Amino acid sequence: MEGIFHGMMTEFKFLPNSPTLMNAGRRLGQLAACFVLPVEDSMEGIFEALKNAALIHKSGGGTGFSFSRLRPANSRVGTTGGVASGPVSFMKIFNTATEQVKQGGTRRGANMSILRVDHPDIMEFIYCKKNNRELNNFNISVAVTDVFMESVKNNTPYSLWDPRDKRKTGELNAAEVYQALLKQAWKNGDPGVIFLDRINRDNPTPKLGEIESTNPCGEQPLLPLEACNLGSINLAKFVTENGEGPTIDYEGLKEPVWWAVRFLDDTIDVSKYPLPEIVKMVKRNRKIGLGVMGFSDMLYQLRVPYNGERALEIAEEVMSFIQTESHKASKDLAEERGVFGSFEQSIFKDMEGCTYRNATTTTIAPTGTLSIIAGCSSGIEPLFALSFVRNVMDNDRLLEVNPYFEKVAKERGFYSPELMDTIARSGSVKDIEEIPEDVREVFVTAHDIAPEWHIRMQAAFQKYTDNAVSKTVNLPRDCTMDDVLKVYNLAYKLGCKGVTIYRDGSKENQVLSFADKEKRDDVFMRAAQNRPETLGGLTTKMATGYGNLYVTVTEYEGRPFEVFATIGKSGRSTTAKTEAIGRLVSLALRSGVRVDKIVEQLKGIGGEHPVFQKDGLVLSIPDAISRVLENGYLKDKPHQRGDRYENSLLGETCPECGQTISFEEGCMTCHFCGFTKCG
Repeated sequence: MEGIFHGMMTEFKFLPNSPTLMNAGRRLGQLAACFVLPVEDSMEGIFEALKNAALIHKSGGGTGFSFSRLRPANSRVGTTGGVASGPVSFMKIFNTATEQVKQGGTRRGANMSILRVDHPDIMEFIYCKKNNRELNNFNISVAVTDVFMESVKNNTPYSLWDPRDKRKTGELNAAEVYQALLKQAWKNGDPGVIFLDRINRDNPTPKLGEIESTNPCGEQPLLPLEACNLGSINLAKFVTENGEGPTIDYEGLKEPVWWAVRFLDDTIDVSKYPLPEIVKMVKRNRKIGLGVMGFSDMLYQLRVPYNGERALEIAEEVMSFIQTESHKASKDLAEERGVFGSFEQSIFKDMEGCTYRNATTTTIAPTGTLSIIAGCSSGIEPLFALSFVRNVMDNDRLLEVNPYFEKVAKERGFYSPELMDTIARSGSVKDIEEIPEDVREVFVTAHDIAPEWHIRMQAAFQKYTDNAVSKTVNLPRDCTMDDVLKVYNLAYKLGCKGVTIYRDGSKENQVLSFADKEKRDDVFMRAAQNRPETLGGLTTKMATGYGNLYVTVTEYEGRPFEVFATIGKSGRSTTAKTEAIGRLVSLALRSGVRVDKIVEQLKGIGGEHPVFQKDGLVLSIPDAISRVLENGYLKDKPHQRGDRYENSLLGETCPECGQTISFEEGCMTCHFCGFTKCG
């Protein structure tokens, strides 16, 4: 059996989730990826959850929370006579704690925060990530109910309820709340939604409680204190030629599905979970989540476009097969090892032939790390680019081309290194006319695909998945609110358990987007603009601990272009440093760095001689310069993306390699170095 498991993994037919790969056989020994923790409505309960989350993050797991049990802001606190601060304030504490706890010393933990749509603080929750600077260690999702969706449809009010005593506290117009949710998702991708009632209709153990939350990427709904072990089958390995063309090798696929179910069930017993309460809950339900990766590569081999009816049929056929066989494998294990602990309290108790070892067997999870190891496309996502340049080691650049596209290009006679380089500039082949049209139709990438096909594909897999599906609907930068509305409505209509969107460029820094080389150089590697001979500007006097500081800001086409800073009667060293700060700020401005980013870097730097002036405490010379820029260009000025200060240095950057990253599978993933926020 050990040899079979080893073979599946070394042949990249199956890989378990990252914590299993990283921790198995080591002292830590924690093999699960997904956890959900309860957050009780008491100070003790809240900080118990925070402590437990830190232990889970330390062990390599991600955590999901529902903050829906917490009393709303401004509620009375009986023990002290004070008022409650509400769920969002405690989310910020959890976020700060996550900053300090790195997983295995390598990366920070990932969190999911969920709030029911009928919680009185729902509007604060919807807007809690609007400035992109807070709660950056959280994905957030609104738990939407059927009652709410019906109210949206009818444009009627719905009720808000105090979670402590189920007392009605007010009403909101459902359509207006829905629009606010959509607008924030359009602006920066948060919040997503989970369809809570649909999730609980598939809860296999409702007598143990209601599902309140999911793991960080939304694909694993779990009861409080549950964990789940995940793994993925590489579909790219199961395409064969039968003389009439490529076809899916279902006979070959069956065996690794059965062995993977056994593997994942074994990990439950081997894993060293961080809390005894989790051990108890995991062994009661023994949930596993077998999913897939390499689906796009499978379609490429089958010569089937992702955005077509045949691709949806293949998705349903493949996932139906995997779910059926995984259920059979779990039933077989039950005969050998016994049913899961809470079987008598499950929906399977009175179902004939449903004596399962595991309460669930299938999940479509993110495979960012796994797919890079296996050399295949991620999960069920379309490929993000057919060709791109990966930075390896220190300064080496390696051109990567999708192997199935490269093979076709060589067979059809249109391959050339120059063409691959051209494709790497845009990632897509849809507009390259020298490539045959039938090839362009098959080899589509994420941004070639209309939003409805993303959702329809997610729904096709969800139809035959016990848990849920991790997927991101990538939207073009110029999409409208109406486009987002259609995506959410279609997800609900087609039976998805949640939906996450990402509009290109909508984060504070844009996701990986392929423009032509000239545009990319202009955005990411722009040389400092030459200075016109004459520029206008304003000079501001600021009191500092070293004397009066005079800051002159020149402008070019309405935007700050240079900063000249001088300080009197303070000595040569201070004068030189002040001039140096001005020169560096000027270089940054001329190179396209946004004002708010410069202010963010300079503001709050302390010095030896802080002084008070009318706008408050001035800590140092750099702090004073930041105040001049902030007062002149940021105060009382809404900075929507697209204004002249918000369109430079776009690109959500990878914390490991500094390259731009993409959003897929409900997660932040870097295809250049392999970093992923979610595993």
